[in-house]
Parts: sequence; C-alpha cells; structure tokens
Amino acid sequence: MGVRRQLLNTITPCAACKLLRRRCSEECPFSPYFSPHEPHKFAAVHKVFGASNVSKMLMEVPENQRADAANSLVYEANVRLSDPVYGCMGAIIALQQQVQSLQAEVNAVRAEILNYKYKEAASTATTSNVVPTAIVPSSIMVTSPSPPQPSRRPPPPPPPPSAGLVSSLTTSSSSTPSPYTIAHSTTTGYGTANNIPYFD
Repeated sequence: MGVRRQLLNTITPCAACKLLRRRCSEECPFSPYFSPHEPHKFAAVHKVFGASNVSKMLMEVPENQRADAANSLVYEANVRLSDPVYGCMGAIIALQQQVQSLQAEVNAVRAEILNYKYKEAASTATTSNVVPTAIVPSSIMVTSPSPPQPSRRPPPPPPPPSAGLVSSLTTSSSSTPSPYTIAHSTTTGYGTANNIPYFD
C-alpha cells in the first residue's frame, strides 16, 4: 500500500497538491482522502474552509474516522456553495419539514383506518342484533291468536257495621231529646194533662 501510494504520488499528485501546485509527499494529509481523479471535491473544500483549516480538522480526528470527516467536509462545502445563506441548515430544515409532512400523512392514514374499523364493527354489531324474518305469502299468512285477556272480578261489597257501633248509635239517639217534644212542667197553675193553665 505504501509502495502504491509512493508511486501514485511520484506519478500523479493528489487533488490538494495539484490545486495548491506543490509537491505531494508521502506524509501528505490530503492524499488518502482527495483523489486526483476528483479534483472538484477539494476545490469546494478549499474554497469554503481553506487548505490549512482542512488539514487541522483532519489531524484532530482519529485516523479511523478521517475518511468520514473528509466526506462530511465535502458535502458541507457543496451545500454552502449552493446555498450561501443557510448552508447545511437549509438542507436540515427542508428534511425536517419533509419528515413532518410525511408524519402528518401517516397520522391521517391511521385515522382513516381506525374510522373504517369502527364503521365495520358497528355494522357487524347491528347485523348480529337484527333477527331475520321469513317472507310468507299473503295467501297463506296465518295470524297468531291474541293472548287471553285477564277476567275482571267485581269489587267485593262493603262489610256490615259491627254490633257495638249499632248499639252505640241507638243509645245516643234515645238519650238525645227531640226538639219537637214538649217538656212537662211541674209549676203550679199549669195542668198536667193538656198543659193548659187554670185559675182558682
């Protein structure tokens, strides 16, 4: 690998060294990540960040993550060139809006599915509760007899008055004087037979 890189560097410099017009050495930090066959990648990175800043950022990242860091720098540089105001934030906002729109569509579809299931369950319950009736021709239709009406009995006669109540009523009527009875007077001068006064 080292021999191949050395031969590649001696024959064709990397995209960074070619753009910067310098000799590409074996310790070149750009050689593993910026191929000479894709010079536009380093051109965009150099225009946005600068070669020295790109070299510092690559050196600060662990070696097993430098390839991903270089690809991220290339993507961010291209987006910044296409959208100088928002850059990557514009792409992030657009993706977030797209996610929200898709989520709203998913919620609408789920609501429609629940509504359909509810209607289906309601129709099934209604169908199960209805008792099917057989269609009988009018010529042979038989009417069912009406249920017998309960017989109404006459009310019982009132009970006779008790003997004690009759005797008490009789006693009270006999002891009360009649307003039409003339009392016999024992006053002297009145007769006892016809209550006619007389004089000696």
